[in-house]
Amino acid sequence: HNIEHIYPHEVPIALKEFYRVLKDDGIVVITCPDLQGVCEAVVNDRLLEPLYETPAGDKISPIDILYGWRKDLVKGNEHMAHKGGFTYTSLNASFFEAGFKARYGGRFQEAGAPNLFLVAFKQKVPEEEIKKIANPFFPT
Repeated sequence: HNIEHIYPHEVPIALKEFYRVLKDDGIVVITCPDLQGVCEAVVNDRLLEPLYETPAGDKISPIDILYGWRKDLVKGNEHMAHKGGFTYTSLNASFFEAGFKARYGGRFQEAGAPNLFLVAFKQKVPEEEIKKIANPFFPT
């Protein structure tokens, strides 16, 4: 959950740097908020209603996912503001455009939180191997 803290125009730069520093058999594992799921809650007029509760008991609403957690922002932690976001299609496309040859992931709910998951591979990998490598990272 760091990629939403950079501006959309910085995403290609960051992902190309991921690609550059990885070994040829390297992978990237990404989770981040699912804006499609968040927007579904907003369309249903739930902008300020809690979608889920953190393990520490904090309630998180769509507005916190879209713009950054208000509890941190009110303390002056502006670095916690969200500057961008993704649907699964846009996240997958961003990794493709950065040069990653294989990707595996999707949308998932974790304790009510709409999230995305993606494992990206620097090299082409057979489908069976992709799932074998990615599954231990996939949230349950």
